[in-house]
Amino acid sequence: MTGRWIDRWEPEDDTFWRETGRRVARRNLFLSVFCEHVGFSIWSLWSVMVLFMGPAYGVDPAGKFFLISVATLVGALVRIPYTFAVARFGGRNWSVFSALLLLVPAGAAWFAMEPGTSYSTFLLVSALAGVGGGNFASSMTNINAFFPLREKGWALGLNAGGGNIGVPVVQLVGLLVIATAGATHPRIVLAVYLPLIALAGLGAALGMDNLAPVRNDTGAVGEALREAHTWIMAFLYVGTFGSFIGYSFAFGLVLQTQFGRTPLQAASLTFIGPLLGSLIRPVGGRLADRHGGARITLVNFAAMAVATCVVLYASAQKSLPVFLTGFIALFALGGLGNGSTFKMIPGIFQAKALARGLAPQAAAAYGRRLSGAAMGLVGAIGALGGLAINLAFRQSFGTTGTGTTAYAAFLACYAACFTVTWAVYIRRPAEAAVPATAPPAPVEV
Repeated sequence: MTGRWIDRWEPEDDTFWRETGRRVARRNLFLSVFCEHVGFSIWSLWSVMVLFMGPAYGVDPAGKFFLISVATLVGALVRIPYTFAVARFGGRNWSVFSALLLLVPAGAAWFAMEPGTSYSTFLLVSALAGVGGGNFASSMTNINAFFPLREKGWALGLNAGGGNIGVPVVQLVGLLVIATAGATHPRIVLAVYLPLIALAGLGAALGMDNLAPVRNDTGAVGEALREAHTWIMAFLYVGTFGSFIGYSFAFGLVLQTQFGRTPLQAASLTFIGPLLGSLIRPVGGRLADRHGGARITLVNFAAMAVATCVVLYASAQKSLPVFLTGFIALFALGGLGNGSTFKMIPGIFQAKALARGLAPQAAAAYGRRLSGAAMGLVGAIGALGGLAINLAFRQSFGTTGTGTTAYAAFLACYAACFTVTWAVYIRRPAEAAVPATAPPAPVEV
């Protein structure tokens, strides 16, 4: 595919942005959101399929947690090559290919979802669904190149939030199917998504663009790997996005296992948290644009620790209403933190360039160059946090029959994330080359 290539792209130039750039960037953003949205739905498909797997399927709760863990793992790993595919093939071209590739896991699930299918087959089909997780990395890398720094928080938050909504939407579709047709008709869910996948690929082909100035830069990849801030931000993203995607995949199964909910009862509650977390992600990006991502992220981790304490208390007391309150708060805070942490990444590298004496325009180019490489790495490692959450639930329920041990581990993680954010980006921002205060600082992280 040769596609449509744009040779000149200078979003930091106010005149270019006002006359040409904003219109083109927003068109690509809209279509990117749709493609990523469908990708997230397919990635989280097995959080819905396990609700259809009754006793006739012969899979116990531990086996179901492992199924969704496999999809999480593959989705995290493929994010790395997906990040670099944008520069290699073009954002439009890769969006078309990655969208149509989703037909493979959706079609495989169509044939697999019936009693008598072997567990190894379910594992393979669940692994195929992981390709939907890669769409996030390529989409975010692509949109990062389209927007100027001053609007990245909003643009990346909207792109990711619109994609994240794919999780509660597929869960809502599952709820409607269970409520109307019953828990024995999982193929209806797939019948909804097969045409949506084709529509996403068609929309990307007709309306998106490739940016010629974005080239594969192995030097940027190596530099990002050697940069300590890449790994620090990856750790923080484990706490935010890892929580969001891990809880999204596991929440319905937790309700069934710990509180004895039926498939319909679990499905009627599962979508609420992921929906709130998705909707609030652009708000996190916007708040970070105005007040600094480090400040918003710090407060967010403190609030996540408090919400986890509520969940721990509810688990011990076996109180479903309190449990739901705490868990939904975790979803919302995870979404808010997703927006604020991703806003920090381009600002960190641009601030480092300014601190070394680069001119503002050169510093902006350096920030785009390294942040594009770093986002894929950060996104991949963050998604591995979702794998850790599902494995923690599997271990906790397998040994104690409840999720209490897992919740205690999550609390320790948020405390560590809070400490790292404060120590690196708040307490000594000058040493990190990252300003932590609001304007008039030249770059806000």
